[in-house]
Amino acid sequence: MSTETSGEVFDRRTTIKVIAGFAVAAVLLYLFGRVIGWPEILRTFRNAKPVWIGFAFVSTLVSLVVWAKSWDVILCTVGIDVPFRKIVVTYFAATFADYATPFGKAGGGPFIAYVLAADTEANYQDSLASVVTADLLNLLPFFTFAGLGTLALLIQGEVPKQAEVLVAGLGGMAVLLPLAIYGSYRHRNFVEGLVVKVSSPIARRVDRIDAESIRNRIDEFYDLVDRIAASRRQLAYTLVFAYVGWLFFAAPLYLAGRTLGVHLSPVLVLFVVPASSIAGIVPTPGGVGGVEFALVGLLVALTALQTDLAASVALVYRVASYWFALAVGGLAAFSVIHRT
Repeated sequence: MSTETSGEVFDRRTTIKVIAGFAVAAVLLYLFGRVIGWPEILRTFRNAKPVWIGFAFVSTLVSLVVWAKSWDVILCTVGIDVPFRKIVVTYFAATFADYATPFGKAGGGPFIAYVLAADTEANYQDSLASVVTADLLNLLPFFTFAGLGTLALLIQGEVPKQAEVLVAGLGGMAVLLPLAIYGSYRHRNFVEGLVVKVSSPIARRVDRIDAESIRNRIDEFYDLVDRIAASRRQLAYTLVFAYVGWLFFAAPLYLAGRTLGVHLSPVLVLFVVPASSIAGIVPTPGGVGGVEFALVGLLVALTALQTDLAASVALVYRVASYWFALAVGGLAAFSVIHRT
């Protein structure tokens, strides 16, 4: 793919997706405030302590840098040598690609794999497999902490009766989704056959899609994943960075509570952050609107917080964990595009 072609695709398709996504997000945020009440939400900010949101910003930055290090380890494992300072900027740009487009995780990986291939001597397939593998490993703490948080809440008996089904259901997803990912890796032949079967009718009608080429790409992808999995020490390092990064990613919710004089237990944070992130599947950039509604619903159901105070905590958390990361990632994206 040439840089010019990539730029045209980014300008036309991605820009339209971003604009449409943020338009929908704006409507959802407006409805969010209308349902809860903007005057009530703003009233809770009068006694806010800005120093805590400063700590939340720092925590978000640290989480992204630590996750970038997990990328660095994986890339080194497959022989892709890139200076860490460049990896950090590229990871921030990847965060922007993920956060700025609806269903960003579906498009962020291929875009960053292209950047890595253009920026290093690695080929696109190796770059894509490395990025996807690192992202999957970074998701493992998400499921682990969601499961542990669910278990702790149920054992401590802090879950109201009306929320038990919700907590148990989300906890079940935290167990089933990793099993599904692991199953797709163990039964790669089935996955390969299914993808080829689905893509074959399309390939017969579209000249640029070849079912056999897809099969070869899937084989190459799994072979590279095997190479990464065989490097046990590097894999362990990656998981350490993944878990540490996730703790710093979750901390802004606790700090958002402190900003508004609310104490949220670490156990609650362990559950609420991954549980609310599932609402990110709504077709808006970063799940804007859906995540905020989910956060308020979970905080109200699991704590004694009033709705307006829960909404304020949710908004502070999202400013620190999403909008701040989006702004920093946007600056990094400009740098990466200029560099490549």
